[in-house]
This record gives sequence, structure tokens and C-alpha cells, in this order.
Amino acid sequence: MNGRVSGDGGILYDENASDDEDLIETPDAAAPAAIVDWAETSAIPDGLRGADLIQAFVRLLPNSPGVYRMFNEAGDVLYVGKARSLKKRVSNYAQGRLHSNRLTKMVRETANMEFVTTRTEIEALLLEANLIKRLRPRFNVLLRDDKSFPYILVTGDSRAPALYKHRGARSRKGDFFGPFASAGAVGRTINSLQRAFLLRTCTDSVFESRTRPCLLHQIKRCAAPCTHEVSDADYAELVTEAKDFLSGKSQAVKATIAAAMSEASENLDFERAALYRDRLAALSHVQSHQGINPSGVEEADVFAIHHEGGISCIQVFFFRTGQNWGNRAYFPKADPTLTSAEVLSAFLAQFYDDKPCPRQLLLCETVEEQELLGEALSEKSGYKVAIHVPQRGEKKDLVDHAVANAREAHGRKLAETASQSRLLDGFATTFKLERIPRRIEIYDNSHIMGTNAVGGMVVAGPEGFVKGQYRKFNIKSTDITPGDDFGMMKEVMTRRFSRLLKEEGKPDRSVEIAEDAAFPAWPDVILIDGGQGQMTAVRAILKELDIEDCVIAIGVAKGVDREAGRERFFPPAGSRDGFSLPPRDPVLYFIQRMRDEAHRFAIGSHRARRKKEMIKNPLDEIGGIGPTRKRALLHHFGTAKAVSRAGINDLIAVEGISEAVARLVYDHFHEDGTK
Repeated sequence: MNGRVSGDGGILYDENASDDEDLIETPDAAAPAAIVDWAETSAIPDGLRGADLIQAFVRLLPNSPGVYRMFNEAGDVLYVGKARSLKKRVSNYAQGRLHSNRLTKMVRETANMEFVTTRTEIEALLLEANLIKRLRPRFNVLLRDDKSFPYILVTGDSRAPALYKHRGARSRKGDFFGPFASAGAVGRTINSLQRAFLLRTCTDSVFESRTRPCLLHQIKRCAAPCTHEVSDADYAELVTEAKDFLSGKSQAVKATIAAAMSEASENLDFERAALYRDRLAALSHVQSHQGINPSGVEEADVFAIHHEGGISCIQVFFFRTGQNWGNRAYFPKADPTLTSAEVLSAFLAQFYDDKPCPRQLLLCETVEEQELLGEALSEKSGYKVAIHVPQRGEKKDLVDHAVANAREAHGRKLAETASQSRLLDGFATTFKLERIPRRIEIYDNSHIMGTNAVGGMVVAGPEGFVKGQYRKFNIKSTDITPGDDFGMMKEVMTRRFSRLLKEEGKPDRSVEIAEDAAFPAWPDVILIDGGQGQMTAVRAILKELDIEDCVIAIGVAKGVDREAGRERFFPPAGSRDGFSLPPRDPVLYFIQRMRDEAHRFAIGSHRARRKKEMIKNPLDEIGGIGPTRKRALLHHFGTAKAVSRAGINDLIAVEGISEAVARLVYDHFHEDGTK
């Protein structure tokens, strides 16, 4: 047995953990304490399982707060929980009283446990949320979509601040506004803010190297501070107005612009008045797309849950600076026997594990340990976080609106899930599969005459497309003839399944898969956009990797004259010429939708790679030339072509370029090294 208890509040190392689970980071709030190594756990007899094993651990546990993990025979984490008293909490599992089927099954599968003690229950709650998100245990409520939220960034590290969409760590100097519910909401807002405040959206390198205004200035979307079409003082005023608007002072900003428009009109400066009119219209456009803008809610997140039919939908609305920045629906993975309050409580702790928390949370119902959760979020945020269940007034209206949205999103999800289940069942029947596939991977390639070739893989499952599992493959082989689709597919297949074998091992298809099992890493079926030739190449790769019995490969060839609805399918067994499906067969539409999604993804990846190649600067290829030196060179010479023609003495004259760096740049463009 390797059960261990640590109270260090820092990092718990597990010598027997896998490569992906080699350490656990506890919350920063937990100050280091003495490590408690429970050597007595080595005395627990081997062979104990389930309630007997848990009871053996209980005798050794302290009455202090902490977090426990339960493992199955294979070493997979079944459950992560926290406790005010580890001894009392864990002992409940050994007693077996009032257990649901879910808990009974979890206890029965438990083959090992590990523990971490903490100083307070708050630290235990924060650590529990961190571990659940990272380890994704099978029996916990799981937040399945934890992608970071987009923000609007007004930079503060350049002469003329820029307006950007930003994701990830907020480490860059500047002001961040958000979060927004989606990238689309940010894009629409930035588009309107460009018209209203004329702030630049170009990169710093482009800004530094401009010698004349770009097209955005011509269409009145940018004030062109790059070429001083606007003074630095006037541009700074525009930046201040934009920040004020995003900070909730929208009425004051609109009043100022309206007064300036009236003044320009009275002075018969109608062109200037029209400019102010357009800016006012742009600001009105932003607010009209925000829906509800409550006057009494400055900063809050509103949560509502609808729990029915084994599916939970949590709707979240974001309000910042008195403005509505959109909403998003989540469908956490949770056992159907859990109550809506239990699901919402677990969701909230995970939701703010890596996101900034507002000062107020508005909920549709009281959740478990609501007071403890508020204290934990306050300690993590560094300011008071209040959690309320409003009963009347404007806040109650906001919650009711979120409840209605949660109910509608839940209904749509149920319909989509039922439809997807029927389609997968029909898919299995059509291709005579032994079981309904839980994971289908669809592959496609995209290139232009062999250049910037990209392979795309999309994934579909019981709940539709799983976008977090999509992968792109930049074709790297230099032996492939440009335009050789067979060669490209061979590289994609080899890289995909070689890595899968290394990371997951060969799957055992004889084992029955539980309904509540995690989404599999191995595909049951792969769809190849191609005919018999593509299928021959793919099957050869699968045979070479010795996995031809693990994956079913099906080819989808375009029909006569590439007409949709006349596709031919090439399953693993059957006639060499394949077969077609009736034109209105739902399975045919299902396959077309999957193929079109793979095509869209591959083309999008190819275009992104092609764009990157088109805008690549020769200076990027020089080792030791980072953004600062690159900016200095472009600012001094104007273009990379002018840099390539410069002599060493000219390069040394650039601020920040030493003689060694000048020689490096010069030698890059002059292979003979002549001066």
C-alpha cells in the first residue's frame, strides 16, 4: 500500500504516479507546514479492497481538515473529496449506510487511497477543486468546458495603446475588461469600439514600421497614431474615453461626444459633426447587443441550473461595470442521483479555480456549504466575495432570466443528445459494427499545390463534436511529393497512432465499457476522406502498427461529379467498389456533416499556416533577434529588405544593436561574409 498523508501545503510527490500525474500543487493560500509521513500505512495488509481497505485507513487518519483521493486497481483516480475531519468523513464510506448506487460502486472499486492534510477547511476546498479539474475523477462532478474567457485589453506599454482580444494570464501591462462570454462577443465589441474611439488594433511591430496610414484609417476605423495623423495628446484622450466606456461610464462618454457633435454643428463643421455622429451610433450598437444592462448590479456573475433527465445545464451571465458581457451554458458531467444544489456547489468551486471572481455571485438556489464557499473565494481573491440567492427586485429578475435560459438550453441539449444517439445507432447498423461507437475520428488534408500542407482530425461522440479533442498535423516530411495525398495521410496516421500507442497502450476491445466511463482516447471508427486508394494506404499503416484489429477504418469517397448525396463508402470488409446510401438516409447526412466539419477544420488550419508564412519576417529567422531588436531595426531601416542591404557599420548605428549582433544579422543575409 502507498497511501500517504502530507500536511506540507506545498507539493505532494507520488513515486508511483504516472508521467501525467507526478505532482499535486496545493493552493497558494496554504502556507508550508511540517510534512506528516504516515509510515504506518505500510502495515496495511495487501489484498484489501473496498470498505475493508477504507476501514484500515480510517484507523490511521487524523481529525484534521484535508483532501482524500480514491483509486481503482489500475491506479485511476475514482474520486477526490475534502473533509473538515478526514477521519470522520472517510469512515462514512466504510460503514455502507445510506449509500447510493454511485457511492456503493465507487467504494467497491476502491483499491487504494491517498491523503493531504491542510490547516483549514477552506484550504481543503480550494485544493479539492484544483485536483478535480486536473485529475478529472470518474465519480466527481466535472466541469467539462474550462476554456479561459476572453478579455478586452487596452495596452499600456507603448506610445499609442492598442485594443486587443486577450486570453490567458493577464501579465501584459495594460487594462483588462471582461470577462466576455465568447470570442464572438469580444470581436463584435472591438469592432464597434474601433468605430467609436478609433483605437489601433495592429501589432506593435506593424505599428512601429508603418510609413503611411493603413486601410483602417481610410475607412475611419483608426486614428492612425503610427504616422501621427492624430497627436499623441488627442489619441490619449480617445484612449481615456474608451476606458471610461468599458468601465461603465458609458452615459458620461456619450454625453461628451454628443456635446462635441452639437458644438461642431453650430460651428458649421459638418464633417467633424458627422464623425461624432458615427461614433455615437457605434456606442449605441455596442449597448444594443448587450441585452440586459441592470442599473443596480455593478459587478456580478449570475448562475442558474436546470437539472432533469440525467443532464444538468448551468447558465452563467457576466455583469461587469454595470454592463452585460454575455452568457454561456455549461453541461457538467454529474451523476443523475445528485441534486441540483450539489451539482451547482461542485461546479462553482471548480469554475473559479483558475478565473478571477467578481465581488458578488447571484444564485438561483442555496447550495451546500455556501458560507464556506464564499470564505474560500474571498481568501483566494483577496477581497470579500458575497454569495446571495435574491428573493425580490432587480437581482431576482436577473436570476429568473438566467433560469429561463438554462431551461431552454437544457431542452436543446436533450434533443441534440437523443438525435445523436439515434444517429450513432444507425451508423453502427449501416456498417455492421459490433457495438455503437463512442468515439469517431474524421481525417482530411488541405494544401495548395502541396504547399503549407496540413492534416486535420475532428472527433465526434455521443454528444456531438468534441472540439477539445481536435488535432492538426503540419506535414513535416520532405520526402513527400507536393500534392501527394497518400503520403500526407500516411504521415498523419503514423504520427497519430504511434503517439496513441505510446501514451495509452493498445486497447482491449474485449472489455465491456461502462456507460459512465470517461470519453475514450482510442477511436472506435476512423473516417477517411478518400476512396479505395486512400483506404489501402491507411490499412497498411494500421497493419504496420499492429492495430488493424483495434480500429475500424471507413473511406468516404466523393460521388460522381463530386455531388453530395452520391458518396461511396469503403468499409473494412465488402466489395472493392464499396456501396452508397439512399439520398435521404439520416446516416448519410450524419456522415456528410462529420466530413464537412473535418474539411472546414483542415482548411482553416491550412489558411492559418499560409497566413503565418505570408507575414513571416526574415528577421524572425535570426537567432538572438527578439521582438525589441527586431522593432529597433525596422524602426530604423523601415523594412526587412533595407536591413538585408545594410552594412555592419549601419547596423551598429541602431540603438540596442552591438557589434556582435550586427555581425550576426549581416552574416545571415551575406553568406560569403563580405562587407
